[in-house]
Amino acid sequence: MLILGIETSCDETAAAVVRDDRTILSDVVLSQLEEHRPYGGIVPEIAARAHLEHVDRLVGAAMAQAGVSFADLDAVACTGGPGLIGGVMVGVMTAKAIALAANKPFLAVNHLEGHALTARLTHDIPFPYLLLLASGGHCQLLAVLGVGQYRRLGTTIDDAAGEAFDKVAKMVGLGYPGGPQVQAWANKGDPNRFALPRPMKGKPGCDFSFSGLKNAVRLLVESRPAPLSEQDVADICAAFQTAVAESVADRTKRAIALFTQNWPEGKHLVVAGGVAANTALRGALEKAGAAGGLTFLAPPLNLCTDNAAMIAWAGVERFRLGLVDGLDFAPRPRWPLDPTAPKARGAGVKA
Repeated sequence: MLILGIETSCDETAAAVVRDDRTILSDVVLSQLEEHRPYGGIVPEIAARAHLEHVDRLVGAAMAQAGVSFADLDAVACTGGPGLIGGVMVGVMTAKAIALAANKPFLAVNHLEGHALTARLTHDIPFPYLLLLASGGHCQLLAVLGVGQYRRLGTTIDDAAGEAFDKVAKMVGLGYPGGPQVQAWANKGDPNRFALPRPMKGKPGCDFSFSGLKNAVRLLVESRPAPLSEQDVADICAAFQTAVAESVADRTKRAIALFTQNWPEGKHLVVAGGVAANTALRGALEKAGAAGGLTFLAPPLNLCTDNAAMIAWAGVERFRLGLVDGLDFAPRPRWPLDPTAPKARGAGVKA
């Protein structure tokens, strides 16, 4: 089985061809970092226009790299949401056009499910497993019970972890995107020089909060002489990164207890999403998993950030089950993995 995947939900335009034996035949990603860097964040209209300009070329490159034609495909998958709606529309319409012209089934994939199922592409792990999905727009703990079957154990009550990294980077004068730069400077800093809070640590439940931590960093920056010295920047980044890792590990430990109680057959703790590339966070989660009796898994770094291979693989998983969509599918700006979960509250929530 061959599936073409197309991803356009945020600021990466991507196309990939994946085979159902878990072989990635091609995976082409075009980043828009340079277009958005002057604004310190993603501008939705710029993102949509860039997707529109490049998606056809990237699909062609992915097909050529895979050495296949549209006739060879079994189906066409794309991100149907959630995401910046202009970009999602570009990918959906492109995939629908290919599916219609080539007379192939069309698969609308939840972008979050693409992240959630990546560990099955890279490690072939069985259901169920516990997932921490951490990115610029999302921070959730989920029991992954099967394709399309998720139970949300915790979510952010205000901002996502990746958004916090980007905002802190801006506060200390680093560029966009913030996550990689904060990590690089944190590696040169002393995490104990400045005291920062550990949001939600020790509290009941598995929810996250990052707005108070961001505000604590803002107050710390304002208390230092301007401009910040390089050592100040490094130490603030180190203190912030450590606070995030400890807070996330605490929330994850509570989720592990719930998961192992309700689904004792599950053996894995998986992290996915762009923030999963942070090595300090990975280290804290690996310890939390080991303490709770779960094996920690993280996809390769190139499959943690947005990509089309994960969309194609989610398409494989859905197509196997006969979960095909009609060409009347409407792109979704919001699309929760667990629609039965209570609605999250607070600014910045994208659950």
